[in-house]
Amino acid sequence: MYVTDPKDPETLVRKARLSTLARAPADRLCALWAAYQPTPPAHDTLRAPEVGTVMVRGRAGAVGAPFNLGEVTVTRCSVRLASGAVGHGHVQGRSRDAARAVALIDALCQDGQGAAIDAAILAPLKAEAEAHRNARAARAAATKVEFFTMVRGD
Repeated sequence: MYVTDPKDPETLVRKARLSTLARAPADRLCALWAAYQPTPPAHDTLRAPEVGTVMVRGRAGAVGAPFNLGEVTVTRCSVRLASGAVGHGHVQGRSRDAARAVALIDALCQDGQGAAIDAAILAPLKAEAEAHRNARAARAAATKVEFFTMVRGD
């Protein structure tokens, strides 16, 4: 069994990369992938894209006992490049193309193309996600109500 150190810098970078890709909108991810790599590199499919569900767990107040919140649909895929690099892809939703793209991106990053992929695919996805978070925070801030208490004389 191959086990990686969870605090290894390469493991942390890969984890962050896969997290960004997994949360990206499937159509935007596929468009960026097609612009970066119009024809997929030579690869073997280890696990064809398949749709399933995973249980999402939550905690009351972020510190309470964990409980099953519900299920989320995910699609997963695994590929091996001709060089031997293996990539795995998991995406939210039912997009088989997005799962294959994530697996190929993961494998290519392990094969030395990480910097180019970060610039062409990950940077735009991160910027769009940040803009979405900021817009959502601004909409929420617009509804903020500040309460104050007037002190009466003693």
